[in-house]
Amino acid sequence: MLTLTIDGQPVQVEAGSTILTAAQKAGIRIPTLCYLEELNIIGACRLCLVEVEGARALQPACVAQVVDGMVVHTNTPAVRQARRLNLELLLSNHPQECLTCPRNTNCELQQLAAELGVEEIRFAGEITPYDTDDSSPAIIREPRKCVLCRRCVAVCEKVQGVSAISVQERGFDTVVAPAFLAPLGDVSCVNCGQCSLVCPTAAIHERDQTAEVWAALADPGKHVVVQTAPAVRVSIGEMFGLEPGSVVTGKLVAALRRLGFDRVFDTDFTADLTIMEEGSELIHRLQNEGRLPLITSCSPGWIKFIEHFYPQLLPNLSTCKSPQQMFGALAKTYYAQKAGIDPASIFVVSIMPCTAKKYEAQRPEMNSSGYRDVDVALTTRELGKMLKQAGIDFDSLPEEEYDDPLGISTGAGVIFGATGGVMEAALRTAYELVTGQSLSSLDFEEVRGLEGVKEAAVSLNGTTLKVAVAHGLGNARRVLDAVTSGEKDYHFIEIMCCPGGCIGGGGQPIPTNREIRAKRIAGIYHADREMPLRKSHENPAVQVLYREFLGKPLGHKSHELLHTRYTTRGQF
Repeated sequence: MLTLTIDGQPVQVEAGSTILTAAQKAGIRIPTLCYLEELNIIGACRLCLVEVEGARALQPACVAQVVDGMVVHTNTPAVRQARRLNLELLLSNHPQECLTCPRNTNCELQQLAAELGVEEIRFAGEITPYDTDDSSPAIIREPRKCVLCRRCVAVCEKVQGVSAISVQERGFDTVVAPAFLAPLGDVSCVNCGQCSLVCPTAAIHERDQTAEVWAALADPGKHVVVQTAPAVRVSIGEMFGLEPGSVVTGKLVAALRRLGFDRVFDTDFTADLTIMEEGSELIHRLQNEGRLPLITSCSPGWIKFIEHFYPQLLPNLSTCKSPQQMFGALAKTYYAQKAGIDPASIFVVSIMPCTAKKYEAQRPEMNSSGYRDVDVALTTRELGKMLKQAGIDFDSLPEEEYDDPLGISTGAGVIFGATGGVMEAALRTAYELVTGQSLSSLDFEEVRGLEGVKEAAVSLNGTTLKVAVAHGLGNARRVLDAVTSGEKDYHFIEIMCCPGGCIGGGGQPIPTNREIRAKRIAGIYHADREMPLRKSHENPAVQVLYREFLGKPLGHKSHELLHTRYTTRGQF
């Protein structure tokens, strides 16, 4: 342990700590912009400058290591002037479009300008010349708003292992972009949106499709239905000041009705359906020497990742569509038939924690109903924007119930929102279908939590089922490399594209960090415990669906509507 003094306070920290972490321990705030804990510690923005006695110049607190006996001052006139000057220089190359920016009132640059007392832009000069890149169906790049903090680059490379973007060119022409300044839609970007979660401005953000939904809601010729993903119920409240992880399912349903949706349904219904299909697929492969390990296919960012980087493992993927797409197919067939509505008039909106769902919705394979399965996928952030535009006081809303029949679900569907949830839901059903016995405990703790890769073994009628769970594509690489090398021998693997699973999706409220992810996961499991039914195969609406419409899991109609195929893609 080393001892230093910060603003007159003695602080003890471990050797190797930085001034920034020491100040945080002492409860002293030092502003940062480029810093991202454990991922991006480069001292580039120079907004964390501090004065160290004996040093010839001001020191960047995020990279300067503590020395025993060090004396640090974080609030001297020289420090305040240097921070403000560096911020003004950043702002001189930043468009003054705050009122029309997607990050208005939730922009770190804007907050720092207020915090550091910047009341005028004293410098004027040439502005970064790069145009907006709207080539991706999910992610928009606005290089003019980029402050070159490189946080997005760090997440894409170190967490996701994709490296779709990096620093290009030099000097004033420096830009964060794909290699050779290629459009984002033409490279190996998986549309996960993790870059948008860490971008301090709006240099990277989701494609806004709220106008399309407003237009559909205003069209008397359209029957507009909406589905809500499991993770949204524990995060949408954050858009209105509620604690992360608050379970606001009933208020969410009420809010969507007030927006004017004709029916409000739950993606958890088709999460339960996914378990029936995917669990049956696993049992079929186990009993018939099929291709193993079976790998889950719910996460569209993960699907695009394997298509680009591990196409040799595509036969291992479950052929099941994601719950979002299963819902769309059923809404325009089963629901249309039961409700007596022309499927051509049904407009399906999904509320997702994920930007990659936008990409998935427009995939050409996703039209097995004869129509595009899902018309628009909105992020949690976009829904929050719509509710604010409509003047809805979210916290004062009553608790309301989803509509039948596609709104009935179980706790197994809810836990799809957390890493390990799909695996746990599948195990709850597969165990009982194979053994014919009830589980003594429904909680598979081994597959829960934020550890990057989790393993477990479950006994099914004398067969030991070896399973693995990975979240974040960097961890997915570890698992897939172990499988392809023969180091690991699994039967079933769950992979979620985003850290923490869907609760940490690229379309979730900003900020999203490890602490917030943990709170959302706790909310997911609380919602599961409160459900009257917690196993997918016990969902009565799913049972009726098979009796009236689908026939049986893996049957002809199920394959036609609920299953799909994947595409080998190149790497660039």
